[in-house]
Amino acid sequence: MPAKILDGTSVAKAIKEEVAAEVAEYSIRGLRPGLAAVLVGNDPASQIYVSSKVKTCGQLGLHSEKIELPDTVTTEELVSLVTVLNSRDEIDGILIQLPLPRHVDTNMVLNSVDPAKDVDGFLRENVGRLTLGEPGLRPCTPAGIIELLDRYGIPIKGVRAVVIGRSRIVGLPISLLLLHRHATVTICHSRTVDLPAVAREADILVVAMGRKTMVGADYIKPGAVVIDVGQHRVTEAAEVEALYGDDPKRWAAFEKNGSTLVGDVNPKDAMEIAGYFTPVPGGVGPLAIAMLMKNTLVAMEMRRGSIT
Repeated sequence: MPAKILDGTSVAKAIKEEVAAEVAEYSIRGLRPGLAAVLVGNDPASQIYVSSKVKTCGQLGLHSEKIELPDTVTTEELVSLVTVLNSRDEIDGILIQLPLPRHVDTNMVLNSVDPAKDVDGFLRENVGRLTLGEPGLRPCTPAGIIELLDRYGIPIKGVRAVVIGRSRIVGLPISLLLLHRHATVTICHSRTVDLPAVAREADILVVAMGRKTMVGADYIKPGAVVIDVGQHRVTEAAEVEALYGDDPKRWAAFEKNGSTLVGDVNPKDAMEIAGYFTPVPGGVGPLAIAMLMKNTLVAMEMRRGSIT
């Protein structure tokens, strides 16, 4: 029996609808969450990401501002801008779109953001709060994974979870979130001895290594929940056939765009062995923007205390 698909698109839609409803209620009282997105340079991918986030703010009723700067901007100028945004009460979240130009001190810029407005959840203060299990803003993709598991009724308490990847963006925070939900968590990485054997122990396997189709059949426990965080472009027809067979949707995407997407997990193997699987695209990816919207709302509530 093939794995059941965990549909991140539908879960993201539900989260957005819930955020929009709360924003509408607050707007009656003159409150409106606000997000400032800072974009430096003309990187096409960054332009798309930021435009999508700003568009979603508009759809859900949040206030948003896109601040575009040339790639000649200095570290000092960016820090000065962030300081101004920190002081503006109508701005609840500050998003610095990465990567920044090489001459900019990225850490200095990011660390100048007020932790109360760190809607990415990356700053050391919020990482510390996550580590200690204290209230705070959580990284969007890991928080979205927890939402996905919860909304599909997949138990976390007491299960064995293995996370492949230890980045501060996904691997480390999802490990902590699972741990705080009483899973027994193992964090793996490129130097883990006999990685497939460790992965096969997982009831919940989260893969965030950034290596195309690295995880195959020998990594997956029968019936496991497999969460694929990776995203890679496939441009060769032979590879599409090997990964997806005659799947009409994949071939339609390939013929239209000259490529299709795949994750860190071999989808054919996962569909044959796992109990649940997140597809790429349509799995974890759509949750990031939905959780960014939710974080902006939560940031407003936390900054203003317990809004009643």
